Amino acid sequence: MIEVEGLHKVYGDIVAVEELTFAVGAGEVVGLVGPNGAGKSTTLRALAGIVVPTRGRIRIAGHDLGAAPVAAKSELAFVPDEPHLFEYLTVVEHLRFTARLYRVLDVEDQIPALLGELELQSKRDALPGELSRGMRQKLAMGCALLHRPAAMLLDEPLTGLDPSGMRKMTSTIRQRAAAGTAILLSSHLLQLVEAICTRVVVMRHGRAVASGSMADIVRERPDLAGRSLEELFLALVSDDAPGA
Repeated sequence: MIEVEGLHKVYGDIVAVEELTFAVGAGEVVGLVGPNGAGKSTTLRALAGIVVPTRGRIRIAGHDLGAAPVAAKSELAFVPDEPHLFEYLTVVEHLRFTARLYRVLDVEDQIPALLGELELQSKRDALPGELSRGMRQKLAMGCALLHRPAAMLLDEPLTGLDPSGMRKMTSTIRQRAAAGTAILLSSHLLQLVEAICTRVVVMRHGRAVASGSMADIVRERPDLAGRSLEELFLALVSDDAPGA
């Protein structure tokens, strides 16, 4: 559902992403991890169609993002780490407005279920300025789910959530994957990545330094056997790692 081939992005003399290739299949949750400045945000923004790659190919649900951007984006949802909401639209109005953009005809049937799932019932008529950081994140997720996307890009989806909200959001991500959505998730919360991701792509200096399940990575680096994802991550992205 998400296919990335040779993604390369240069800003002046800076190579932000270098020849990145990976795929996320239907029903998979793939973690995109790396230290600050590794190229994760540039990668997500390129996949969302916000940043134009210097070269490379991106396909969303079979649609080439460069050649058919509208068709590709219609199958995609992007939830950034900082939700961009409309100051004068309430929670419900955000959902209805998003539904019009994506031509979702059953929005009124979906609203009660989404508000319940995301614990926003009591805030249905609230404006963004009245919402906590976590509630804004939940609203952004609700808008993303409305058109039942084939692929989702999630950048730090648990930011601002309390422990109960984290559990609910994690459940929402798992449910959508179980229903067949391809999900690419970027997070510094490695416990979350380890708990729900089927595979990981580890980035450093714009390049993928490891990709696959933990078992796949250990096969490539047997010296890392028996370590947690956090320990694997630190070993792969340290300045002393091979290729650093």
